[in-house]
Amino acid sequence: MITQKLKQSNQNGFTLIELLVVIGILAILLAITLIAINPNKHFQDTRNAKRSSDVAALLDGIYEYQSANSGTLPLSVRAGTIPAASKVASTDINLCDVVPTYLADLPMDPDSTVTGSFSTGASTPCNVATTSYDTGYEIAKTANGRFTLSAPSAEGGSTINVTR
Repeated sequence: MITQKLKQSNQNGFTLIELLVVIGILAILLAITLIAINPNKHFQDTRNAKRSSDVAALLDGIYEYQSANSGTLPLSVRAGTIPAASKVASTDINLCDVVPTYLADLPMDPDSTVTGSFSTGASTPCNVATTSYDTGYEIAKTANGRFTLSAPSAEGGSTINVTR
């Protein structure tokens, strides 16, 4: 009889309470990890980095064109005075003069709602004469003749402006 009781008390396994405690601890660790990683913020930061790179590339393309053409700006840029916050689009400021010589492709905002019928990776709108486009970026000319390019759809409260 004593050996029977000893056998019953030495059974291997976990109790229901032990399993629930381990599952609870794992759930808390998973929640903390997801909060710390925050994938949405990483995606926003990635899109903002592309916007910042695109704005700098557009501005570099304008100045490279100007440097190679004895100080003359591209036709679309020098046509009249550029008002503040003009869209870099086929209707306002068409920068197709700098593509493909000074820019490999016309940069488009990574937000697909801004790019219209062209999405990231599509062919350059400058190669299609009848297509209207909106890059999602804005350009303004300051009083001293410098340009400011900006990305108005920057996410997470970021402001992306480049002036040269």
